[in-house]
Amino acid sequence: MRRRPRPRRRAKLPDRPILLGVIGRAHGVSGRVRVTSHTAEPTALTAYGPLFDETGRRFALRWTSDGVAEVSEFVDGKPVKINNRTLAERLTNTRLFIERDRLPAPDPDEYYLADLVGLAAFGGDGAPLGVVSAVHDYGAGASLEITHGDGSSLLIPFTAACVPEVDIQACRLTVAPPDEIEVSETPGSTEPGPRPVVAERADSDSSGHRESDRSRRDAETDGASNLRDKTERAA
Repeated sequence: MRRRPRPRRRAKLPDRPILLGVIGRAHGVSGRVRVTSHTAEPTALTAYGPLFDETGRRFALRWTSDGVAEVSEFVDGKPVKINNRTLAERLTNTRLFIERDRLPAPDPDEYYLADLVGLAAFGGDGAPLGVVSAVHDYGAGASLEITHGDGSSLLIPFTAACVPEVDIQACRLTVAPPDEIEVSETPGSTEPGPRPVVAERADSDSSGHRESDRSRRDAETDGASNLRDKTERAA
């Protein structure tokens, strides 16, 4: 992969936690659940130890089969197993996070998903375009979903040509849209699809076309496996 040199200072990162996985539908009657993992090796999700949701509840997972896990919730510091379907159904769509300080800082031109979502998007002329509402990656490289003030959205390839500037500290990025792709909701969807933990902009030429395949670079953590999916802005 070709990269243009970019002298950069490492920015001070925000303190938002990092999304590692999502609990899906109940599986069977004994309290097991389907789990979407955002780690490089999906089974490595359990190696990070207890994870927490947006309310601060902490959970431990144990895989029982491919994509299916037993869940225990910590109550008064002790794990209590979810042992029936009713309790498991209450956990559907629970997002599981890890503290940022338990993960390595991303390399220059790499960004944690939590840092990209919520950034204000501006055009090259400084005009506001909207807010990054999601990051999608279905295998061909990451795209930013930018939501306008009227609620409509468009997808922008996360490349150096289309997103020439990312300023995490200033909570903004600059966009040079190619052909805009309108986004529509998928009816009947109840579970969020897989999303990358780290996005790294992919190589492209000035027209926004990819020059090379996306590079996946792994970030190691103490006592745990690697994080998944870094989408790199291309030179």
